[in-house]
Amino acid sequence: MTDGPFRGAFPHQHGDPRSLVERITAQLRERIQEAIELAGLELMVELRRRHGRPAPETSSAADRAEFADTARDLLDHLRGAFRTELSPEDRVDLDRAEASPPGTDSALSGQVWLARRLPDYWQRFEAHRARYAQARLDAPAPRTGWLGRILGG
Repeated sequence: MTDGPFRGAFPHQHGDPRSLVERITAQLRERIQEAIELAGLELMVELRRRHGRPAPETSSAADRAEFADTARDLLDHLRGAFRTELSPEDRVDLDRAEASPPGTDSALSGQVWLARRLPDYWQRFEAHRARYAQARLDAPAPRTGWLGRILGG
């Protein structure tokens, strides 16, 4: 029997040695990471616009570092915001989920656990993201240049 043109509904998964749960978890992890990165980029662009700075450029190492810092800060904020809403038992489970294997982002692993656990995860995610962005946008512009560094800006 030869392989016909119709090999299943999801041909990209044929030959994938991971279980269905592992594939779902990986896809959820990717989706959360994309959402955090997109939110971080949008915030970075808006902050720069408000402060009269140029848009970020992918060719700039400093801009890429700022983007990574913005996304990491957002992820840390999300972690803290969700954590305060959890019961003590769920916090223990979140800690367990964040004790992920070396080489993986523990905070992102915690977000995956939250997304699987909380039926309204994405609504909460969006509310926490919006509050974080608004707080950052409402904060005064950082001081730049040598005077700003001297004055702690």
